[in-house]
Amino acid sequence: MEFSACYEKRVASITDFFSATFCAAEGATEGALIGGLVQKLLTETAPKDIHVFTALKDGALVGAAIFTRLVYAHDVRQVFLLSPMAVASNSQRQGIGQALLRHALARLREANIEIVITYGDPRFYGKLGFTAITEEMAPAPLPLSHPHGWVAQSLRGNGFAPLKGPSICVMALSDPHFW
Repeated sequence: MEFSACYEKRVASITDFFSATFCAAEGATEGALIGGLVQKLLTETAPKDIHVFTALKDGALVGAAIFTRLVYAHDVRQVFLLSPMAVASNSQRQGIGQALLRHALARLREANIEIVITYGDPRFYGKLGFTAITEEMAPAPLPLSHPHGWVAQSLRGNGFAPLKGPSICVMALSDPHFW
């Protein structure tokens, strides 16, 4: 498997990948919603505020994860939000998602990112070192519809101290549908 952090020339293929993967898993409406989100994230987010990692197998895109800056008003730590992430339907349960995230977290650590937060299945993310957090520990930018899925990881290995202040996500994620 090959990993890449270059996305600028692959916006259409990455967007189509997310659309198709979410459509297959959750239906056409969700596929269109996530495809639109990815298009906006990749084209409207400042380069300093986004990291995109892809996994390719035999030249085909089989996984992708997008991390965007999450700013806490009274906290100087570098925080990024993982959203969305996908593994191709015919490539799931093969360890691709875990391998992609291990690679991405290592690159983010090297880039001095201190904390990564995501909103997903605590069992899956727990395998990669994420732990459940509360909104008191890390206020979400918008109300969470499933607070039990709010998980985080310190990339410094020094535990997770609460983040200070309200948070602001990138513009593309400022839609209640994603929370």
